[in-house]
Amino acid sequence: MSEEMLIRHCSPTLAGIKTANMFTCCFENPEDIKRDIRKLNSMLVKNGLKALPLRFSGNRALIYVYRPTRLTEDLKNRTAGCILSGLGYEGKTTRQCIVHLKRRICQQAEFPHEIGLFLGYPPEDVKGFMEKGAHECKCTGMWKVYGNVEEAQRLFKQYKKCVDIYLTLFSEGREVKRLIVAS
Repeated sequence: MSEEMLIRHCSPTLAGIKTANMFTCCFENPEDIKRDIRKLNSMLVKNGLKALPLRFSGNRALIYVYRPTRLTEDLKNRTAGCILSGLGYEGKTTRQCIVHLKRRICQQAEFPHEIGLFLGYPPEDVKGFMEKGAHECKCTGMWKVYGNVEEAQRLFKQYKKCVDIYLTLFSEGREVKRLIVAS
């Protein structure tokens, strides 16, 4: 797993402006990716972040990078709670919710739609997608928007700008550990 890949896919989370990001990376040896995740966590945990594999498929791993404290707050949202409760997440801790999500990801051919809640998407947009499908959204960016279009577009721009800035800093030699904003 390259540091450039982490920057490209997780900058908003590293910067502290987004709850979580995820990305897929290839590996030749399962022990290598596990070692890479342990090494990544040694850098992330002291700054209030974690990385974990959500799924292994062949020689690919789906890596989830998140801010546990922020995720806990996101999942307390009433709409998020209703969505999760209806899918069997009710009464679970944040850690138990992630384990439940991992199970659902591994059991389904498509991503479970509630994954947006674990990535910091607005709950009303996750609910809108689950109820209306992709065709009735108001706009599309990093996710499909069913609620506040202006706020979503502002976030899309903010996240893109963050990625651009982080990629520039990284290409100029800034170390990843110096790009992580502690929480």
